[in-house]
Amino acid sequence: MIYFTGDTHFADPRVLRIDRRPFPDMTSHDVTLIQNWNEIISPQDDIWHLGDFMSFRGGDCDQLLSMLNGRKHLIIGNNDPPTTTEATGWASVQHYSEMTLDDHLLILCHYPFRTWNKMGKKSINLHGHSHGRLKPLPRQYDVGVDAQGLRPVSLQALLSTKPGS
Repeated sequence: MIYFTGDTHFADPRVLRIDRRPFPDMTSHDVTLIQNWNEIISPQDDIWHLGDFMSFRGGDCDQLLSMLNGRKHLIIGNNDPPTTTEATGWASVQHYSEMTLDDHLLILCHYPFRTWNKMGKKSINLHGHSHGRLKPLPRQYDVGVDAQGLRPVSLQALLSTKPGS
C-alpha cells in the first residue's frame, strides 16, 4: 500500500499553540503521532511525507525514522532543516514528485497549487502546508495530519471525501 501524510512537526512545540493540537505537551503529541502512523503503516508500505517532518530541536532524525513503519519518502517542506533532509532513513527526498496510483496521476508537493500538471485531465494535487485551513480546489487534498485526524491517509480514503469530485 501507499499512504500520504505531512506536517507532523515532531518536536516542534509551535504546533501545540498555532495549530491547537489537542496535547498537553510535545511528548504526548509525538507519541500519539508515532502510534497513529504505526497502526496504519506496515513495514512493507510506502509512505510519502509531504513536508515539515520534524524540528531540528528533535534530535536525531534517523532515530525517529527508525521508530516509524514503512519505506519513507520526503517531499521537502519549508520547515525541514538539513538534519531532516539529509537523514539516511529516507528512501527518497525531493521537493516535488509525480506518480500514477490506481490510474490517477498524483502531483505531490508540500505546497498547495492553484494549478498543476494535467489539472485539466483530472490529475490530483496532494499537499500539506495549510494545516487544514485552505479551501481545496476540486481534486486537491491536504494530506497533513491536521486535515486527516492526525493519521496517514490512503488515496482511496481521500477520494471518498467531498473535495475529490
